Amino acid sequence: MLFSLRAALAGCRRIFSSSGLMKDILIIEPFFGGSHGQLVKLLLSDHEIAHRAEILTLPAKKWHWRARTSALYFSQTIPSGKNYRYLFSSSVLNLAELIALRPDLAALKKIIYFHENQLIYPVRKRQDRDFQYGYNQILSSMVADSVIFNSEFNMESFLSSISSHLKLIPDHRPKGIDVMVRPKCRVLYFPISLPVCAKELQTISVKKERTDCDLPIDLNCVADVKEVNCEMNCTYSGQLCSGSSNCGEERKNIDFTSEKLSVAEIGGSLESSFEDSVDKNTLTLEKQENDEHKEHGLTRSKKPCHHSLVHIVWPHRWEHDKDPEAFFNALFSLTEEGLDFRVSVVGEAFSEVPDIFLRAKSHLQDKILNWGYQTREDYLCIIDEADVVVSTAQHEFFGVSMLEAVSRGCFPLCPKRLVYPEIYPDECLYSTQAQLVKRLKRFCSFPKSVRTDKFKGLAARFSWTCLQADYKNLFPVFENSPPS
Repeated sequence: MLFSLRAALAGCRRIFSSSGLMKDILIIEPFFGGSHGQLVKLLLSDHEIAHRAEILTLPAKKWHWRARTSALYFSQTIPSGKNYRYLFSSSVLNLAELIALRPDLAALKKIIYFHENQLIYPVRKRQDRDFQYGYNQILSSMVADSVIFNSEFNMESFLSSISSHLKLIPDHRPKGIDVMVRPKCRVLYFPISLPVCAKELQTISVKKERTDCDLPIDLNCVADVKEVNCEMNCTYSGQLCSGSSNCGEERKNIDFTSEKLSVAEIGGSLESSFEDSVDKNTLTLEKQENDEHKEHGLTRSKKPCHHSLVHIVWPHRWEHDKDPEAFFNALFSLTEEGLDFRVSVVGEAFSEVPDIFLRAKSHLQDKILNWGYQTREDYLCIIDEADVVVSTAQHEFFGVSMLEAVSRGCFPLCPKRLVYPEIYPDECLYSTQAQLVKRLKRFCSFPKSVRTDKFKGLAARFSWTCLQADYKNLFPVFENSPPS
């Protein structure tokens, strides 16, 4: 009888929670796209968090305006009178402004997540740096109860740059802010979640213990993967694979934009996918993005893969902070020496594309396999076929695309700076442009030297499987009293 009573009470608690009456986590994302959107989706892939969370987001457009004004917007859209205990947001939000505008939120445990920091963003000229963005992040870190960074490099570069950033103030400069903020800071690596297909499952021994993190890829797309039955690569988990048997089918995204969303109200468990709550406007988003990219001449080449030649992939945003000039100059050096190779230049382009891309497309025309924005499935096929993945970034705090490619068997070649020495061994790093060219020359001459799975397991410790418990611990359950 006692056992039955306990079971019944446990069932009541579950129903009570899923009914929306115990929503105690408020997740805010002013820039719901890229890694920002991916993190929110992965948090919601945990059933307990999903049943406890309400989400407010804005589309991943006009980043500068999101950083400037989203606090005011959310101050008007966050419902009053809710029993929230936690507030989780990326550092795009000016948390200090939000709390000033909504003092009723001050008692929540406020968690701010830094995907990047604006204090060391590379600018061509010092006067180009907008003081306000970094200043907003400093204020947010002061107001937050917990400050989470996606890497040690991100955390230390932020803390060590606070004083120099504040020295830009002409007079009456505050002091000791870094000392005040540091005790609240910790590193929680960004979790990556990669698709798994039936063919791969045949060769992977899945261990059930959460602490056993030696898997080469993550098996949790949305929940524990119980069945995967697909002949081709599953869709990328950034769009949350539903766990259904038809993993090759294109997934739809939720329209989180400017709406309060209770995950439990989406229409069943997350295992049944997010498709039931898709807004019609969202269904056109990918088409619109594809059309925008086509306007810039960014299309996929249909050329066959030349397996005898080394295939180099550069999967980054088409912006100057990723230093595309360094990458293309290295390739120009290879062609001048008569070396042959194939290249895929993929990634997201925006309204202003650096001129080097147009010049490179013309100069490397006969060597290009893929060029510009790709669907997720096409992207996975490309990195599966590629041999070397290269970064030339001047601004990188984690590098999701690099780890994705490495997990699919690409040899990583990264600059010996930023976050990369934290993640990759020395043999994957180069210090100078000349060293980058030298390594690529060798790869062109000996393609088999990079066709190895030696580094494939590097991504394992950053998988959602390994990190899910740590993220879940950000939101402990308190039965009767608010969090301290």
